[in-house]
Amino acid sequence: MTQSLLLVAGGLVLLAVGGELLVRGAVGMAARLGISPLLAGLTIVGFGTSTPELATSVQAAMAGSPGIAVGNVVGSNIANILLILGISALILPLAVNPRSFQRDSIALGGSALLCTGAVLLGSLGPLTGIVLLGCLVGYVWWAYTSERAADDDECHRHEAEAEDRPVPPDTGPVILGGMIIAGLAAAIFGAGWLVDGATVLASAAGVSESVIGLTVVAVGTSLPELIACIVAVIRKHADVALGNIVGSNIYNVLGILGATAIIQPIEVPAEIAGFDIWVMLGVTALLLVQLRSGWKLSRIEGALLVVLYAGYTLLLATR
Repeated sequence: MTQSLLLVAGGLVLLAVGGELLVRGAVGMAARLGISPLLAGLTIVGFGTSTPELATSVQAAMAGSPGIAVGNVVGSNIANILLILGISALILPLAVNPRSFQRDSIALGGSALLCTGAVLLGSLGPLTGIVLLGCLVGYVWWAYTSERAADDDECHRHEAEAEDRPVPPDTGPVILGGMIIAGLAAAIFGAGWLVDGATVLASAAGVSESVIGLTVVAVGTSLPELIACIVAVIRKHADVALGNIVGSNIYNVLGILGATAIIQPIEVPAEIAGFDIWVMLGVTALLLVQLRSGWKLSRIEGALLVVLYAGYTLLLATR
């Protein structure tokens, strides 16, 4: 048991450090290559902060632990909205630009519906994965072309996402490349430790792998998003904090679940299909309603989200 706890703890640390190293190195390399902060924010930051989820879900699927693989994605999306956005709103109310949020709200709601449909199929194979990844490519292209043309607040938000992860301007390509490689290695090893430790913990605690995937693994792999949101609200970038979570949830479903299904087909655990996917769909709908009613996530609404997450975890602990 102690060894498993150490594996989980060590895996979470490696995932958090690896994700941050990867994003900082990639953003720095993008700047040296002349890639715009807008494109870097849309792609590199979005993909980079989701690296822990990707590494964990792929390794869990390959290890024959579908509860951790699927639970990680579903649980991360639930934790991102209820826990991370809730905490962020408690620190600083999150204002929304109505015009610029239209596209991402459609993508967020659409990805949640796609995820629900995919999970209800009972198994996720290469065809499902290709559809999900194809939707992700379409979303990124849509976002980039529309923002480049409009140069609006949403454009500046994605640029700020990249700029919130600065590296010294004189950092050379060798160091930046080393950061990228080290980040990837840390994420891969961390995911392996986390999956191994979480599998043993689930067996020892007498709970399903799905519960572990939905809680310990999901929250752990969401650490980069938590760090990014806290940094953003401290810097008074409320829109960046919100955009980080919205983007992360879109990437989790379309990118992580899609890539995992292509690499290793997954049988979806019945308990996730019967309950947790509906929780994810429900909290996504709740967030969209909250944001459209006043175009702001207040401290009271943030507190409600955190309370709901506490209630959800209590339900998981009793099943």
